Amino acid sequence: MIRNILVFIAAGLFSLVALAQNTSWPAPNRPITFINPFPPGGAVDAFGRPLAKQLSTQLNDSIVVDNRGGAGGTLGAAVAAKMAPDGYTWLLGAVHHSIAPSMYANLSYDITKDFEPIAIIGSVPHVIVVNPNKFPKNDLKSIIEEIRKNPGKYNYASTGNGTSQHLTGELFKMNNKLFITHIPYRGTGPALQDVVAGQVDMMFDTLAGAAPFIKSGQLIAVAVASNKRSEAFPNVPTAQELGISNFVVSSWYALWAIKGTPKDIVDKMSAEVQIALASPEIKERWASMGATVPKMTRPELTNYINQEITRWREVVKQSGAKLD
Repeated sequence: MIRNILVFIAAGLFSLVALAQNTSWPAPNRPITFINPFPPGGAVDAFGRPLAKQLSTQLNDSIVVDNRGGAGGTLGAAVAAKMAPDGYTWLLGAVHHSIAPSMYANLSYDITKDFEPIAIIGSVPHVIVVNPNKFPKNDLKSIIEEIRKNPGKYNYASTGNGTSQHLTGELFKMNNKLFITHIPYRGTGPALQDVVAGQVDMMFDTLAGAAPFIKSGQLIAVAVASNKRSEAFPNVPTAQELGISNFVVSSWYALWAIKGTPKDIVDKMSAEVQIALASPEIKERWASMGATVPKMTRPELTNYINQEITRWREVVKQSGAKLD
């Protein structure tokens, strides 16, 4: 009988040890790092830092956001790809990482092979904004007609060559057979300021970036590039409503694991991210930026990213978009 009791106790202790091993991540006093391959203060920070803060609370451990900006997010991604897949380093990225393979030659990493997507943490539709004084009529159909009658007269700003704002403009030009000159800037702020000042005519920015200028009346939003109207700007029609098909574009932001990260850690982070995104604090903050969180399983997200890579490769090829 005593022997049976000892066996029972030993089995229980073994189970507890196994459970502790399965739930020991993250290790105490060892911070998790989210590598953000863009400069501080950008859109990835706007989504990544609140998420990291919420996850820190849930996991009862610190999460550090490490900005490694440069070359359109490719330098930081290359750094992340070389990190150990132990669950302590993750990549915060964006739609730019589905564009980069078509814009940058000889990348030292492969976003589809060196990383495993965990979740889209936020998605913001693009919006067509114009300076109020640049077009005779500030509705989308009239603007398209005006540009078509005056090829080369009008221009649009972007946050830089190879960005989603740049290629959204190229997609719009291709779909509508228009000639609009692209004016690249170094960042959203300078680009929007010059559109407001009238130095540039229009921009295909994210709703989050353009929102303050739309609300103040400094810019006019003529259409959002989404399947349905934004709750933040319900009076702005979709391009599809106005007869412009095949113009659904969003800037999305995602979290990736380094390929080879143990499945139980990937599963845990995936579950914790979903809990964080459903928290009232995150939902309220995202709503203020006009952002949503698409519902996708991890396999669906993998397929979506592959589709985005294919889509933007075709836009780059047909438009001849280059970094220089």
